[in-house]
Amino acid sequence: MKINVPTMTNGYLDDKYTKHTSAVNQTDGSPFISFPINITDVPENAKYLAFTLTDLDSIPVCGFEWIHWVAANIPADCTNIPEDAGRNNPFKWTRGYNSLAGGMLNKRDNPISAGYVGPTPPDKTHYYTLTVYALDAKLPLHDGFWYNELIHTMQGQLLEKSSITLPVKA
Repeated sequence: MKINVPTMTNGYLDDKYTKHTSAVNQTDGSPFISFPINITDVPENAKYLAFTLTDLDSIPVCGFEWIHWVAANIPADCTNIPEDAGRNNPFKWTRGYNSLAGGMLNKRDNPISAGYVGPTPPDKTHYYTLTVYALDAKLPLHDGFWYNELIHTMQGQLLEKSSITLPVKA
């Protein structure tokens, strides 16, 4: 499986999807317009896709891997995820919580706590990991699931996974 994010500028995720976006594309200082994703070479027997966007470089900053986007139960033929799909959910996938909803911030009532919350590296360039999972069945998850629930629920359903790194400027 191959992943392409067509909105890279000079090797970095385009500012429109990060903390460098205009104020109109932010809520509470967090960017909410998600970037488009193109997925190719999905296994023929895949029924659904899932994906995660996380930041390992956040560990020295906040103590844990920051979760920016988690989605599951995307039909396997929906391989062109359009811009702003994190908010608009055009394929009616199941939305997971991002780190805004976690106990440290507890912003579950924030409209972007389930769906995409864009990168906002505070200290240096961070390297975000976008991982796509091809699955042989729909997962028994509901809106507001957690990243760990996705990982546990995929056991025995995972056909293939692929990741790419998306650098974002501080």
